[in-house]
Amino acid sequence: MSKIYEFPKSINNVNTHYCEGCGHGIVHKLIGQCMDELGITENTILVAPVGCAVLAYKYFKVDGLEAPHGRAPSVATGVKRVHKDKIVISYQGDGDLLAIGTAETIHAANRGEKITVIFINNAIYGMTGGQMAPTTMSGQITSTTPRGRDTNDAGHPIRACELLNTLEKPYYIERCSVHDVKHVIKAKTAIKKALQYQKEDKGYCFVEILGMCPTNWGVDSLKAADWIKEAMIPYFPLKLFRDKGVSSDA
Repeated sequence: MSKIYEFPKSINNVNTHYCEGCGHGIVHKLIGQCMDELGITENTILVAPVGCAVLAYKYFKVDGLEAPHGRAPSVATGVKRVHKDKIVISYQGDGDLLAIGTAETIHAANRGEKITVIFINNAIYGMTGGQMAPTTMSGQITSTTPRGRDTNDAGHPIRACELLNTLEKPYYIERCSVHDVKHVIKAKTAIKKALQYQKEDKGYCFVEILGMCPTNWGVDSLKAADWIKEAMIPYFPLKLFRDKGVSSDA
C-alpha cells in the first residue's frame, strides 16, 4: 500500500480549522510525510503566510514563525541565510504570494535563495471573504467580481510557474494538483524532490499546487475537485517547468 495514506509523525494529531474539502489539509499531510521520509522534521523551519494557512505552524512539529502579509520569502531568506543548515519552507497562498508579495516572490527566486516555496493556488482569497485573487479565472464569480472576472478590467490570471521560469536562478519549478488521488501522489513526489534538493544545498525550489476552496467557490467538495480539472488545469497546466538536478549542467 502506498504511504500516501499514512498519518505523518511530524504533524500534530489535532483537528484543523480548514473547511471541508479544502486543499490545505491534503498538502499539509504530504509535507509531513515527506519530512518523515527525509528525516528532516527536527531540522525544519516553517514560515506561515497571512491567509487560510496562517495557523499552519500549529499543525507541524517543527519550529515555525509568522510573516507579515506577502513577506514570507523575505523572512525565509533571512532565516535561511542565518541558519544555513536548516530546511526552510515558505508556505503561501495566491493572494499572499502573487498580490502583496509579488516583489518578494520574484526577487527571492531571482537571487536563487536556497528555500523551498510551497504555493497553494485556489484561485481566490479564502480567509478574508472570497475576493478576486491574482489567480482568479476569467469569468469566475467572487465577492468582488459578482459578474465574473473581467480580464479587460483586471487582467488575466497570473501564471506563477511560467513567470518564475523566465529567471535564471531557480533550481526546480513544478505545478501539481490535489484534486484526485493520482495527482495527490504526484504532488507528494514534487514536494519531496523540492525538500531533498534543499537538503542537498541546491537552489531555489518552487512547487505550485492547485487546491480546492469549496466554501468560497460555492460548491461541494466533489464539484470543487471537478472544477480544478475542468476550469483551472487548462489554464494552469500541470507540468515540470525546470529541474536542474536532472540536467547535465546542474
